[in-house]
Amino acid sequence: MLSATGWGTLAGGAALTTVGYAFGYGEAAALGVTCLLAVAVAFGWALPAPVLGAERRIAPSRVGRGDPAEGVVTLTNTGGRTRRGLRAVDRCGDRDIAVDVPPLPPGAAHELRYALPTARRGRVPVGPLRLERADPLGLVRRMRPYGAPDTLLVRPRVCPLPVLPSGQAHHVEGPSSDSADDGSLTFHALREYVLGDDLRRVHWPSTARTGTLMVRQMVDASLPHTTLVLDTRRRAYAAEDDFELAVDCAASIAYAAARHHFPVHLVNETGPLLHTDGAGRDGEALLDGLAVVRRSDAAFLATAFDGLDNHRGGGALVVVTGTADTPGLSGVERVRRRFDRVTVLRVGAGAAATRDESGPVSDVPRLRVASLDELLAGWRREAAR
Repeated sequence: MLSATGWGTLAGGAALTTVGYAFGYGEAAALGVTCLLAVAVAFGWALPAPVLGAERRIAPSRVGRGDPAEGVVTLTNTGGRTRRGLRAVDRCGDRDIAVDVPPLPPGAAHELRYALPTARRGRVPVGPLRLERADPLGLVRRMRPYGAPDTLLVRPRVCPLPVLPSGQAHHVEGPSSDSADDGSLTFHALREYVLGDDLRRVHWPSTARTGTLMVRQMVDASLPHTTLVLDTRRRAYAAEDDFELAVDCAASIAYAAARHHFPVHLVNETGPLLHTDGAGRDGEALLDGLAVVRRSDAAFLATAFDGLDNHRGGGALVVVTGTADTPGLSGVERVRRRFDRVTVLRVGAGAAATRDESGPVSDVPRLRVASLDELLAGWRREAAR
């Protein structure tokens, strides 16, 4: 295809040639013919398709917001002559990323690396990869796609937080996953022996009956449960960056609980978003789910608490909201007695991470947070309280 320069050269050459021959201007005609020949030679230069192998991968394919991610392209010249003038162009989101390719001798391979944008959460489509070959004057270029599109998942940023102590969880069934932490208070189930298990927990009757060494799995019935209300209403946040910080805060709190194999229930004003039961990779699932959470046009936060009226009791309730619209926080009063501990995070730029006891529920701790560093400091104080 012709570049903008190529189209200009072609149009100028045609006009000069026509005017030169029509009015007898030999110099104009010669210049016009030269322009047309340059375009013809450029087509001949770019026409042969390069015989190349191309492979692109994203490293890593999942990344926290603002963390580095790279596209890695490996090009191999499978033809019989050196290839020059190549450029790799990869589509990332709504923009192109172009990287020049050095001359590739026959059989040679070269690895290209380029940064991918990670400033915003979400699924970022990457590709398809295109290889462009242009003539030295930049009049004509040939493009050829390679491979299939890929996806970069930009997840929320997280900071390491402690889990808030929240009393007993008022149930004795224990976690539903064998990968959950062992306790010492309540019998949960029998399972096969794993190297390192305490031999004092071997259940000999079951071992004799099945022929397999079986042990008792004990759980701690007081393991904290975390219920997280994330306010995603557009009107609750003064700026887009405030909402992104709120999602980062929610992700940090949820990930801290899931990392310790504690159940997490996440809701917003439209209903349940995510639920985990303490399995081994719950933290990764929570981050993947929060990567695609978007702002809503809902008017009231109080609807987020409707589904908590029937909460069986216990655990911690954490509400993450902004600083722009607060009347919906009165819904905390309706459900607070069903939880052992309630904390409200007010997220907004310029706020200080201090306890704020004002508002619809005066005796519920309310932290004002303007950065993840402030969340970490305020959360540690809250956990020690």
